Amino acid sequence: MTAELRAPRHFGVVAPAFPSHFSALAALAGELVRRGHRVTFLHRPDAAAYLGSRSAHAANGGMAPSPGIGIGHGGGCIGGVIVPGIAFHALGADRFPSGSLEAALRRAANPGSPLGLRKVILDMAAATDMLCEELPNAIEALRIDALLGDQMEAAAGLVAEALQLPFISVACALPVNREAAVPLPVMPFGYDASERGLQMVAGSTGVYDWIMTPHRRAIERQARRLGLSARGAMHECLSPLAQISQTIAGFDFPRQHLPASFHHVGPLRSSDGAGTRATITPLPAFDPDRPLVFASLGTLQGQRFGAFQRIARACRALDVQLLAAHCGGLSEHQAKAIEHAGTPGATTVCAFAPQRAALVRANAVVTHAGLNTVMDAIATGTPMLALPIAFDQPGVAARVSHAGIGRKASARITGASALAAHLRALLNDPSYQRSLAPLSAELAQAGGTARAADIVEQALAQTPAGAAA
Repeated sequence: MTAELRAPRHFGVVAPAFPSHFSALAALAGELVRRGHRVTFLHRPDAAAYLGSRSAHAANGGMAPSPGIGIGHGGGCIGGVIVPGIAFHALGADRFPSGSLEAALRRAANPGSPLGLRKVILDMAAATDMLCEELPNAIEALRIDALLGDQMEAAAGLVAEALQLPFISVACALPVNREAAVPLPVMPFGYDASERGLQMVAGSTGVYDWIMTPHRRAIERQARRLGLSARGAMHECLSPLAQISQTIAGFDFPRQHLPASFHHVGPLRSSDGAGTRATITPLPAFDPDRPLVFASLGTLQGQRFGAFQRIARACRALDVQLLAAHCGGLSEHQAKAIEHAGTPGATTVCAFAPQRAALVRANAVVTHAGLNTVMDAIATGTPMLALPIAFDQPGVAARVSHAGIGRKASARITGASALAAHLRALLNDPSYQRSLAPLSAELAQAGGTARAADIVEQALAQTPAGAAA
């Protein structure tokens, strides 16, 4: 990397206040800090907890982060704590007082009724409004000269464009880039380029855009206020310089119209492993001659006792070992009940487990289809049973099925016997591992965090550094 490419920058990071998004961007931020740049995350006060108490306290005027908010890294629940060298600047304290994020996360993880879903969308709109209105002054005060913007937060692109600030878009979830034949990330159906498939994508996209009306109005309103051209959706607020995705091309549906500046780099993870929280380290001594199933439903959905109980009963029906990680979502009594439901003497239930190690040992994984867990399972060549619950998980599960690397079912209604049938197929049919092999090889060459940092530096090489230089 030349000295020109390494000109120090002060990056601001703008992302939805969700654990996995902060986790991925913190990994990229950490790599940029190691290369001599400065990085400051900007969001509501409670989000400081995602970066750890020391960094948040030092950079936030002594404000302590809210207790009880952990950071997740996909289904394995890698708990984030302390990201050295990364600062946090609180915004919107009057609109988002301390303690309010926990309720917003609960709504997002379990929207339930249409009214509940509308509240989640209103939360998104409120965050975009707040960030668009408060970011400009904070960017000027902190002398930030470039932004890293999560694709899922339109404020990053809107504000960067208004301030004529260079910015990079990062897809921490499935990419929001739209194509006529590609279902939106939240849609559960597969790829179909036929006329019928195109109609299904168009119809479902229209419904989605109607449901997202409150968020669209927020984007429209802020674009007008900032003096920008009209736009109303997240995919219209992406960087022209570079777009970075945690996926690999082989996992996504066939794409024909991604911009030349779009880069698949695979998972954004910390190179030093800092911040890992696991209550079972190392793994228990599982019987090497007996299949092992690893089950986790993610940081925000780990409280689903009924789903875990059905998974345990399915494993008991197959007489296989089970390691279930509930990410702190279940009580001790519920954890014991799941152990009792599983194979006697071969069922381990814990709050947190080292995901990579568990997947290396497991013969199959039951997952909520969180993108981080799925990418880890691809890396380790572990067949998946996807039980999508929320967010982009239905789209991730559809891609798991499309790629032939696993199966999908319902986390809510699929019974233990049906789950057992799915697991039996994953354990006995070698076609799933054959399909995983080329994707594992592709992921191993994707570059991850280091390549993402290279892309960021290269994209900004031709733009003058500001106060950080």
